[in-house]
Amino acid sequence: MDLAKLLFTIKPLLADPRANLAKIVELLEKHNDLAEYDVARFYVSKSVRPAIEEKLSSPDPRERTAATKSIPRLMGKSEGAALLRRVYKDASPTVRAAARSGVSMLGIEDVALPDSRFPAPRNNWQRQGGWNETGWAFGLADSRARKPNRRVPEDIASIRKVFKELQTSDDVAKKLGMKKAKELKALMRPGQQAGSGYVEFTVPKATGGLRTICAPRAPLKRVQRTILRELLAKVPTHDAAHGFINGRSVVSNARPHEGAKIVVKIDLKDFFPTVHFYRVAGTLRYLGMGEAAASTLAAIVTHRNKLPDGTVVMPGALPQGAPTSPAITNIVCRRLDARLDALSKKVGAKYTRYADDLTFSFRDEPEKGLGRFLWWVDQVIQQEGFVQNAPKRRILRGSNQQRITGVVVNDGLSVPRDARRRFRAMLENIRRTSVDEQARGKADFKAYLKGFASYVKMVQPEVGKKLLAEVHAVLAEDVRKRDAAK
Repeated sequence: MDLAKLLFTIKPLLADPRANLAKIVELLEKHNDLAEYDVARFYVSKSVRPAIEEKLSSPDPRERTAATKSIPRLMGKSEGAALLRRVYKDASPTVRAAARSGVSMLGIEDVALPDSRFPAPRNNWQRQGGWNETGWAFGLADSRARKPNRRVPEDIASIRKVFKELQTSDDVAKKLGMKKAKELKALMRPGQQAGSGYVEFTVPKATGGLRTICAPRAPLKRVQRTILRELLAKVPTHDAAHGFINGRSVVSNARPHEGAKIVVKIDLKDFFPTVHFYRVAGTLRYLGMGEAAASTLAAIVTHRNKLPDGTVVMPGALPQGAPTSPAITNIVCRRLDARLDALSKKVGAKYTRYADDLTFSFRDEPEKGLGRFLWWVDQVIQQEGFVQNAPKRRILRGSNQQRITGVVVNDGLSVPRDARRRFRAMLENIRRTSVDEQARGKADFKAYLKGFASYVKMVQPEVGKKLLAEVHAVLAEDVRKRDAAK
């Protein structure tokens, strides 16, 4: 088949690339000896990319593997590299193997920061992708490292004795108020069906779309809260971390960037799912736990998804909805925060992190350019086991509104003016009608009104104080109207 016939055969398949991806790959593989093969690949690449990206985000490692294998057949070097970097250190070994094979097929030589803990690559194929293995597959404790990270910060050394008490699975059970480790097995069941430890549901995202929440059922939640209280809450976090930490908030996260000339916002892709069982277990071993105890505890705080055909996805990952997940990510991100904070200080910038939202700010233009700084940031993120969500990166200059975790930082800290204006309009409508009419079926509408006013008070104390008083007055007036109507 010549190029023209190949393109005419592929064209109808591109009408539904998601359903026909395997057929398209098969056709291109059969004709990869064509002199014009790159023309055919260029012809399909733009159409199939959304389908590949969707499959790379699938919870099924088989779909991710198939999509990864298709990349070198359907993409050129530049496009392929961008997609392969997402899965080069996937939790699934089959996906990682497919990614490394794709990198080799496309001849990609990723320029990455070296990690001196690992020996220099011996073969060319080992150089593909660079030395950026640290933290991706095995957490902070990687037995393959030539120079393990033996130096332990003082604040970690001081709490290690708490974790060193846990060496076996029975030690973990005893810490959690149980007699034997066998009692913990019921908490580790995969899936979301009856009998498992989790229930799954979706909630709308603020930016559109749906977010999947995997919340622990009551028995597992009680155990995870004990783990949080007795162990995880005692581990100190980096000063740059502000999410889910007592005494810190979106306000403390935004305050360091007040009045900056340039604000850079970076989002980490699939933040919780990226922290899988092996990374959690490795981090717990780093804190002093024995291998058996670390594996047991990691199994309790991670979730293994169960696919419709009954396949259990391995390894498990941190569920978004468990009380332990935020604390674990803050511990896992200690070194990420330390490295990015040190990098920022070198160039005169400030850095904070709120969960998966990273913020950098500059009082002046970076001496060596913003692009160079962002390259270093991306390399550190890669090495520490995360992937930057490039489409969500934002560079905000002082001439525009600079909003960080919902707080405007241009000139002092403030809640966005349009949000406050809409809220005041809502209060005015309540005065004219009633709370029930404006609630429109929303549960806990009164709590929402008080909550928003309290949030404004946290960000802008004087403005919020007046707004909260206004809310109480409106609610009191609504009660008087109801009583009068009776």
